[in-house]
Order: sequence, then C-alpha cells, then structure tokens
Amino acid sequence: MRETPEELKELQALLEASLSRSTSHLRSIVTERTLTAEQLTRILTGMCTLALSTVTAKGEPRISGADGHFLHGKWHFGTARTAAKARHLAARPAASVAHMRGEDLGVFTHGTVEILNPDDGEPAADWPDLLAYFKDFYGDDPFDWDNDVVYYRLHPHWMTVYAPDIAKLTAASQP
Repeated sequence: MRETPEELKELQALLEASLSRSTSHLRSIVTERTLTAEQLTRILTGMCTLALSTVTAKGEPRISGADGHFLHGKWHFGTARTAAKARHLAARPAASVAHMRGEDLGVFTHGTVEILNPDDGEPAADWPDLLAYFKDFYGDDPFDWDNDVVYYRLHPHWMTVYAPDIAKLTAASQP
C-alpha cells in the first residue's frame, strides 16, 4: 500500500460519492458488496490487467488491454507511443477502465488521463518516482522508456467496486 492517509481519505470520498450518484439498479448490486478505500488498496497491488476504453475521432468506442498499477489511489498505465489508444487519449483524454477478477472483483472507473511523460514537454513532478517503480516492476531494459512508451494517470471522477466476498479476496492476496 503506497497511499498516504490523505489519499485514502480522497479515495474513500470518491467511492462514496460515486455510489451515491449511481442508479438504483447499480446501488442494489454494489452497496452491500463493496470495499473501503483501505481494503481496495491492499488488494490492488502489482500489475492489474485493465480493459481501457477510449473513443475515436468519429466517436466510436474502442476497448483494449493495458497493464494497470493502482498507485496513490489512482490507476496508472502505459502503452506504446505509436498505439491507437495513445492517439485517442492525446486527442480525447476522457477514458474508462475496468479491472475484473472473475466474479470476485470488479473495479470500474471513469475519468480523465494525464500524460506523465510527454515527448514534447515536462514530465509530471512525480514521474521520476513512478519511473523507478515501473523499472523495478518490469526491469530496466525492456524498451526505451523515454521514446517507446507513454504513461498515464487516470484522474477519476467516478469509481465503484464490486466485491461479494472480501475474505476470499484478502486470502488470495496473502503471500
């Protein structure tokens, strides 16, 4: 868990506000089967496969996979600078991601991406720390970090979690 107490507080407020603004149908499914911010950050460790949704210039939806890392209460993910999703996000930064583990966990997030390492501008202030994390996770030499990949942080405006059995999830995340 890398979140500060303030980040946990912000994430908890987001989870509560998102659920309160959801439809009665979604609330009937999720309300008694959700997680707290602290529980969520203890479960979302390492790499989590994301379904990433973007939109083309014609307004057509596109979905693809991405390696997601839940750090400081937000999703972080990368792709090749030449990928279609990179073009979509550069032009239209709104995105949605879903991380699902069978019927045991669903984390659904809508927000706006921030480019962490733009090729034509200053990187995010915390990019050196994030880059160190990614290099530690993936290894130092899989590609040219400055030119081959672009990383994003999804700033969520809505997030909800479905987890019917917290004990099963926490048992699975134990070493």
